[in-house]
Amino acid sequence: MRYWTVVIVVLVVGCSSLVWGQNIQDIVFYDGFESGDTAGWWAPARVGETGQTTCYDAGGIVIDCAGTGQDGDLTPGVAWPNPRFVDNTDGTVTDMLTGLVWLKDASCADIGPNGNGTANFSTALSAAAALANGTCGLSDGSTAGTWRVPSYFELLSLLDLDYTFPALSNGEGTAKWTEGDVFVGVQSGSYWSSTSSVGSANHAWFVYLDNGYVSAATKTDPLYVWPVRVGQ
Repeated sequence: MRYWTVVIVVLVVGCSSLVWGQNIQDIVFYDGFESGDTAGWWAPARVGETGQTTCYDAGGIVIDCAGTGQDGDLTPGVAWPNPRFVDNTDGTVTDMLTGLVWLKDASCADIGPNGNGTANFSTALSAAAALANGTCGLSDGSTAGTWRVPSYFELLSLLDLDYTFPALSNGEGTAKWTEGDVFVGVQSGSYWSSTSSVGSANHAWFVYLDNGYVSAATKTDPLYVWPVRVGQ
């Protein structure tokens, strides 16, 4: 069964007639047309805001949000703190919304064998667990076993769906990442989560940071790795 969200797919001009939906059977997010496609509805939950503040009509034209019921109109969820992300000047960044601490370098070449921050699923897990002070720009005193690959929901929590290429805000959480990015090396590509796809366990969930699209990839695929740890 598919369910609508109220979040518009922000890709390029002319594509905002698509809306994110979710197939409950396997949790794959898909984009459907505002007019023509049908889906069910579910009750709200207190999760973080998506960051989307712009509204669009069925043809993808920007419209006044007032009274539309779209995400940009209601901005449901827990409001973001300001600043949203804080650079700890030790190779880490704290998300003030979730309390999670992220590696500042989102594509550290020391992670995985490919020299570009990508690895298969198994290597991603072991490389993240081995991350410690002195690697990937870290001077936080962390030791092996502190870091890990984020879960599916943790990775999604980074997104700002008002933007694309990639779908991230600036440090304050008030504008696009280009206006004061606290991270380095963020790629408009696919990032591993640590969450396997139960319906096809040789796959694991990933988030495509370009626009927030999510799906599952074969665990042998080389995807980017963005380690996270719990805040102190």
